[in-house]
Order: sequence, then structure tokens, then C-alpha cells
Amino acid sequence: MDKIKELRVEGGSLLADGQKIPCTIGKSGMATDKREGDMKTPSGSFPLRCCYYRPDRVSLPETALPLTALAPDDGWCDDVAHPMYNKPVKLPFTGRHEKLWREDNCYDLIIPLGYNDDSIIAGKGSAIFLHVMHDDGRGTEGCVAVGKDDLLKLLTRVDTETVLTVS
Repeated sequence: MDKIKELRVEGGSLLADGQKIPCTIGKSGMATDKREGDMKTPSGSFPLRCCYYRPDRVSLPETALPLTALAPDDGWCDDVAHPMYNKPVKLPFTGRHEKLWREDNCYDLIIPLGYNDDSIIAGKGSAIFLHVMHDDGRGTEGCVAVGKDDLLKLLTRVDTETVLTVS
């Protein structure tokens, strides 16, 4: 199968090569001017950077994206005053951060989106991922989320040339 060039979020669906996949976005909708903590998903087109996976819950995913196995000490800095803002970090970490090794399954697969990561601007938003949807289907804190099986299938057809468009 050919690689998917674009994933597109429209309404409550992620469109992938003509297929509609149920998805969720930020609890407060979308934003053209994303701010840290606003619970909004940024609008725009963002490349897929890599894939993190939880090896105790997911077998090595089939994908052309660079893969990294998560460990219990993995985190992501969301502290606007810290020089590691919007970057992966190792725990314990002194700045505010998200734990990537979670009790729920939302971060069993994480694809960081190329949002605010090339010339990072503090406060513009961090940890914007494509990840596994909450079991109850509730919105995210600013990410895009789909079902685990759907995400595993998508991984087989995406690479670093694929963009996710939110409009």
C-alpha cells in the first residue's frame, strides 16, 4: 500500500486516504492561536515526527516513523519557563512536565506532531501528539486521538513526510 500523505481532522473524524476514523481533539476545540493550557488543538498542518510506544502493552509497531520504546522515567516538559520546554525529558525532572508512562492507555502509542518544535516559542503549546483515544471518548488537552487499533493501522501507512492537518 502507498504511504498516506495527509491525515485531516474534520469534525469528529480523522480522514485518512478516504477512510473516516472517529477521533477526538482538545476539550475546548481548535485554536488558530494555541496557548499552553488552553485545552485547544492547534489548527494547521503538522508533520509526524516519530513514534513512542509502550513495550509492555504494545508490540513493536510496524511503521516507517522512527521508533522509541517508552520507559517509566520518560516525560515531556510543559513548563514555559524551563529551557527544555516542549521537549522530551527524563524523570525526575524539576520543571512542570507530563508523565509519558501513564496508568491509562492514552500514551501506549504517541506520535509527536511538528508543532512549536522548530524554533520553540514558550507558551505557544507543548506536547501536541496524535495518541490513543480515552476509553470514554472525552476530549484531549490539545492533542488528536484515535482508537488504538486505528492508530496501529495508520502507523503502517505513514512516515515523516505525512502531515496531520487540523482545520
